[in-house]
Amino acid sequence: MSSSSALNVAGLSSKNIAVRTASAAEVYARGLALAAPAVSSWLANQEFLGLLDGRLVTVGLAVFPGTFAQIREANGNPRLADVPPDQDAKEFELHFPTEISLDILTTADPTAEGAIARYLKRFGEGIQQVEYRCSDVDRATAILRREFGIAPVYPQARPGTDGARINFLLVPANTGRKVLIELYEIPGTECPVGGANR
Repeated sequence: MSSSSALNVAGLSSKNIAVRTASAAEVYARGLALAAPAVSSWLANQEFLGLLDGRLVTVGLAVFPGTFAQIREANGNPRLADVPPDQDAKEFELHFPTEISLDILTTADPTAEGAIARYLKRFGEGIQQVEYRCSDVDRATAILRREFGIAPVYPQARPGTDGARINFLLVPANTGRKVLIELYEIPGTECPVGGANR
């Protein structure tokens, strides 16, 4: 997971679209690189791969509330996601050319002890999670438990942003720390089987 000193987080709130796009590309590439050591082995499992839509990978960037407001304003005030209240987070999506997708996250209450608040207190601004869309979160987490011995954070998928079903896995990253992987499912939609992943 990256700190703000290593990432050009401020570039996401630039008035210049080229600067915002370059900053988004950097954050996105760093996120994929963080997840790659774990996820690359998972993708060798055809059953797991068949559940993913590899075109839909999103990097979640945790920022302080002031930075959150600046990034949102610079990018045209995108819609705030509907986050379950127990998750103590605010969130919006940013999309850039070449399928770059970011979730910008902050705490709804900086004095609370939610996941984003704890992350910001411990690490500062940086890549908090990497999100993979799949067609069946429960089946995907069962495969990871059975084939790789990786236990999800929650025993079963739980409600997430905008009605998605989600679960998380905390796995080693190439930084010597760990990275949070989110698997998410949007009920009523199908992901193409065997979609090519990055």
